[in-house]
Amino acid sequence: MNMQKLMMEAQKMQAKLQKDQAELENTTYEGTSSLVSVKINGKKEVTSVKINMDEDITKDDVEMLEDMIMIAINDAVKKADADKEKKLGKYGQGLAGLM
Repeated sequence: MNMQKLMMEAQKMQAKLQKDQAELENTTYEGTSSLVSVKINGKKEVTSVKINMDEDITKDDVEMLEDMIMIAINDAVKKADADKEKKLGKYGQGLAGLM
């Protein structure tokens, strides 16, 4: 493979990588637990927290609610990480093939 063709392939891969990264940053991921729903963006910034008020929440339930929020946030982060690995992991493999 000549150097010019190799550089063109690298530029194409870089453009695709940048597009995929922008897409990931603009994706919303939702994590849930029994009482809580949390949304984050691809930068892992929390954009929404919803608490299901169908059940009466008392002062004694605050610790449980805090745990539910933590679970929902962690669930959303796991989804964002899995999507990132799925979309961007291929670039690590592609670069290894060029070496």
